[in-house]
Amino acid sequence: MTGTQGKKPPWETGLIPAPGGLLDWRDSRHFDRWQDRPCALCEQPTPMRSHYGEPVHKACAEDWIAANPTEARLGRFASDAQPKRQRDDDHA
Repeated sequence: MTGTQGKKPPWETGLIPAPGGLLDWRDSRHFDRWQDRPCALCEQPTPMRSHYGEPVHKACAEDWIAANPTEARLGRFASDAQPKRQRDDDHA
């Protein structure tokens, strides 16, 4: 096994809405009925989950997308501290 596999989302993410648009979170996988966890943005408990499984309120995610449309379209989210490092970018 020599292939490099990136971390894939648990399911198809769909389109990132335009700033001010609404996310489509009708799929039951956006809801964890067993455990509330702190929202990645406001730190209040939520059963809601992003497509990547991060705890976040839908309204918080929509507000973040509206405030950061470029980052959102690049597939980043507020809880991403920095861009993902590639294995082949070792500058040693």
